[in-house]
Amino acid sequence: MNNSIHPCLWFDGNAKEAATFYCSIFDKSNITVDTPMVVNFNLSGQKFMGLNGGQIFTFNPSVSMFIFCKTEDNVESVWNALSTNGNLYMPLGEYPWSKKYGWCAHKFSVSWQVVPKVLGKLMTDPEKAPRVVQAFMKMNKLILMNYFIQLLSQPKSFYHQYSYHTS
Repeated sequence: MNNSIHPCLWFDGNAKEAATFYCSIFDKSNITVDTPMVVNFNLSGQKFMGLNGGQIFTFNPSVSMFIFCKTEDNVESVWNALSTNGNLYMPLGEYPWSKKYGWCAHKFSVSWQVVPKVLGKLMTDPEKAPRVVQAFMKMNKLILMNYFIQLLSQPKSFYHQYSYHTS
């Protein structure tokens, strides 16, 4: 059996705007279905579904899109597009596992990690992968701490959207 698996991203009524934004960033990208409820689109050959589901669910950094860019110029251009008007979890820069790496959530709140293609090779190299993962995990503790500080600084009204009561 050959199954097709692609992510469904839940938006608050702006799936078409988000899909159009993404298609402007990535080569070989287009919108394939556009209805009031669902927008299907391809980004460099990867299928996505954007669902206009309302305010019930929101994005968070625990799930992110990982982009392996072919060149450093490509890393820069993708980063600049995705990070503008967004949240920076790890600014584009040099880290122990990569000379260029950035992690952000753009204006639609989807989390993206942008790296050169060579990082994928390092992560699959049996000798180098453990060192890459170890360096990354040390950094993640700082990211999570900053994320929780941001979360805890929200007004009380922010948390009401996540409160569900059953009778």
